[in-house]
Amino acid sequence: MYTLEKMYSMGHEEVVFFQDKSCGLKAIVAIHDTTLGPALGGTRLWNYANEEEALIDVLRLSKGMTYKAAVSGLNLGGGKAVIIADPKKDKSEALFRSFGRFIESLNGRYITAEDVNTSVEDIEHIFTETNYVTGVAQQYGGSGNPAPYTALGTFRGIEASVTRAFGSRSLQDKVIAIQGVGSVGFELAHLLTAAGAKIIYTDINERGIQKMKEAFPSAKYVEPNAIFSAECDVYSPCALGASLNDETIPQLKCKIVAGAANNQLKEDRHGLMVRERGILYAPDYLINAGGLMNVSIEFEGWADDKSRRMVDTIYDKTLEVFRISDEQNIPVNKAADVMAEKRIESMRNIKNSYLGKISHRLPGQKRRF
Repeated sequence: MYTLEKMYSMGHEEVVFFQDKSCGLKAIVAIHDTTLGPALGGTRLWNYANEEEALIDVLRLSKGMTYKAAVSGLNLGGGKAVIIADPKKDKSEALFRSFGRFIESLNGRYITAEDVNTSVEDIEHIFTETNYVTGVAQQYGGSGNPAPYTALGTFRGIEASVTRAFGSRSLQDKVIAIQGVGSVGFELAHLLTAAGAKIIYTDINERGIQKMKEAFPSAKYVEPNAIFSAECDVYSPCALGASLNDETIPQLKCKIVAGAANNQLKEDRHGLMVRERGILYAPDYLINAGGLMNVSIEFEGWADDKSRRMVDTIYDKTLEVFRISDEQNIPVNKAADVMAEKRIESMRNIKNSYLGKISHRLPGQKRRF
């Protein structure tokens, strides 16, 4: 059982539980750290086995968002929300609008966005009830689906990793094994194929598999458990987290791990385990930050070219993390933490937690943060 002491041992400022029996809403919002600004992170809808499983997930994800924003140079803190529901049966306008009202009650300390099993349409329902949401449709002044930008950032991280491991940025004929070909994994496959890479992939969703077969007939499908032992240059986890663990790491037959999934390391010690196997690990919360970078630009007025220029910086930031890893002789995941924590600590010394509010606006008006 998770006690309050355990809940806050990861440094969270606030954990809020929401329930609305009229529409079946059961949600948890975790605000990890607002030193750099309001906490921003997506809303994940998942059919969790129980509330404790949902709580563990939201605590880990929200902490990851703090580090993601910090290492990316954004003036944002970290937060996350999970809704405990079956995405095939339980979605409704009422559920998301009720959730939006709960987000509104947090007075701007947490801003939400799209995540696993939530779509732009779902975000629009939330947007009806609160201004504290990003990634709404472009016709309402937002940036829409963040998946292409998350994929682009992951692609830049793969390029940086290949540069480091092979001495050239080129992905021509490199074999990339993608675990999970949902919205981000599918977009990533497009970028990799255009760059001349060869694709191996897996998924548990038959619709996603069929979509890949139609779009990339030369790509090779393997069963989910076989992706870990696939012969490849890059293993790219793009599904749920914790795919790097005691069971899977010994199976890897790659030189690089670089993917879009959050919390790929089941435990911190697995970063060292990957390193000891001679595998280069690109820190997940850095290279999958493209979606966060994209929605952050909504605060000042979104533009596609501006977003892509920011996401492109992930290439150089990834190489910088590799340099810190070498200089301090620490695993790459620890090097990324060092970069993030240094920035958070420097700002903590000059400002208190974010307490500002967002002015009300009508759809289509520029946001005033």
